[in-house]
Amino acid sequence: QVQLVESGGGLAQPGGSLRLSCTVSGSLFSTPAMAWYRQAPGKQRELVAQITAGGSTNYADSVKGRFTISRGDTKNTLYLQLNSLKPEDTAVYYCNVRGYESPRSRTFDDYWGQGTQVTVSS
Repeated sequence: QVQLVESGGGLAQPGGSLRLSCTVSGSLFSTPAMAWYRQAPGKQRELVAQITAGGSTNYADSVKGRFTISRGDTKNTLYLQLNSLKPEDTAVYYCNVRGYESPRSRTFDDYWGQGTQVTVSS
């Protein structure tokens, strides 16, 4: 019964900041990675930022130097700090976890938040 709940989206001005949060409930045997995706109207969903169980991170080129992904110390929370926002950052942002339910799981499952709208406009 894994569930993801997101918050923190809203309206920001160009150059402004937002902080997105994702809380994960339930349990998984392992979660190799957690990530934020986004999807703008008429565009394909894209990976924005990813963090592995070991703490390594990677970012889409379009957000490098502006966004920061991080985990809470209990690993049941995921954050995305959005700085220096641009109008092209406008999208629905989704929290994603790929995890294994048990040691015997042979494949992972995707878990998604409901999405939170980020709108950047003057």
